[in-house]
Amino acid sequence: MHHDPRLPHCTPEAQGVASAAILAFLDAVARDGVGLHSLMLVRHGHVIADGWWAPYAPELLHMLFSLSKSFVSTAIGLAVTEGRLSVDDPVLRLFPEEAPPVVSDALAAMRVRHLLTMSTGHDADVTQGTTAAPDGNWVKAFLAQPVQHQPGTHFAYNSAATYMLSAIVQRLTGETVLAYLGPRLLKPLGIEGATWQSCPRGVNVGGWGLNLRTEDIACFGQLYLQQGEWQGRQLIPTAWVQEATAWQVSNGADPRSDWAQGYGYQFWRCRHHAYRGDGAFGQFCLVIPDQGAVVAMTAGEQDMQRMLNLVWAHLLPAMHSAPLAEDAVAAATLKQRLASLVLPPVSGAQASPAAMQVSGRRYSFRPNQQQIKEMSLTFVENGCELVITDRFGEHRIVCGYGEWRRGATRLESGELQRVAVSGAWTDVDTFTIQLAYNATPFCPRITCRFDNDRLHYQYVANVAFGRRARPQLVGRRSG
Repeated sequence: MHHDPRLPHCTPEAQGVASAAILAFLDAVARDGVGLHSLMLVRHGHVIADGWWAPYAPELLHMLFSLSKSFVSTAIGLAVTEGRLSVDDPVLRLFPEEAPPVVSDALAAMRVRHLLTMSTGHDADVTQGTTAAPDGNWVKAFLAQPVQHQPGTHFAYNSAATYMLSAIVQRLTGETVLAYLGPRLLKPLGIEGATWQSCPRGVNVGGWGLNLRTEDIACFGQLYLQQGEWQGRQLIPTAWVQEATAWQVSNGADPRSDWAQGYGYQFWRCRHHAYRGDGAFGQFCLVIPDQGAVVAMTAGEQDMQRMLNLVWAHLLPAMHSAPLAEDAVAAATLKQRLASLVLPPVSGAQASPAAMQVSGRRYSFRPNQQQIKEMSLTFVENGCELVITDRFGEHRIVCGYGEWRRGATRLESGELQRVAVSGAWTDVDTFTIQLAYNATPFCPRITCRFDNDRLHYQYVANVAFGRRARPQLVGRRSG
């Protein structure tokens, strides 16, 4: 389903930006191998460039990770506006029945403000301890975590703090954050079909788990740029926008890092007087008030700083205060370039002498942590069928040669996910498969090297919170 654009489109030059500068940005993305999945550049309320790297597409929701946090902050701001709470309310007062047997002075001093600013007093992120609660009571588990510092004195990025904000909204309104935001924010912005992961007790996890489209991210950023006003309605009070996006606590002192410019209420401060919501692996809602600009990006990129560095290097200097003379050639070139963006499919040969010997053969694996039990590859003229059996059952995936073949699979997660797959012989004995889970940042690569009756299987993720390369597995021919 493709939605009508909610923001008007025009040429970059009409809003004071040279098309050539945006082309230079796209060139740098390609040259540096930055894993961008989508881009929407908005200036003065007009979309001047938008594109999706196929198999990603404008109508698809994308996993946002911690960009979700800025939406939770907005929900808290709306609840404050409605008189349901204040940012200085003690956290314990909202959940008295979940308090630990012994309440430390630091826990008693923790306020909603400290959840918003990641200054709860915890020495480090307590999300793992919170979400590991065997009874699924994450609120109780959070409140049981030791608080080592006086709240407000120590910054520690902490997704569990955002979960608590989500739980507070649900406690006070009787609705999940997603449901609460529905009529107040999402519907007015034209955001449809949003989903949000929940904890075992039905509370949206808050700190991650929201899925939106790129245009939704851009509209959210534009709303904040416009001080909470949208199409003549004040959706968020201006005072909250200013407070939430202002410097509230220190988070470092590195002048070269956009992660050390201060933190607001679930918004990061940036260099160049900008601010942003962001999520792991390059999900960005970047607002540049001095330039009247919003940059929405989704990606599968391990080094998020280099994404922002490209914005600062190519896009920011190109923003002029007055319209530029139209450049029809550059504008047409940019339009064509944006319409033809694609993640490179696997490059290699469509055939190999090894194909006949291994096609359709089953290879079995000893018990392993990846829980891969068996796999086979069947080669045909216009593609290859990969069959993998894991703990979730048997999965059949069709790879395109030199192109992305779209489908869906329960491989790895057990949940049906959109996937696009390409494959090629990258050596006479090696077939390489690229998967793009195109509602997520994840585009793993599987390498299958055939050696007599053995199959050497290697899985390498494009992005990960830990090691990207999993241990190599060796399967033996079994059929």
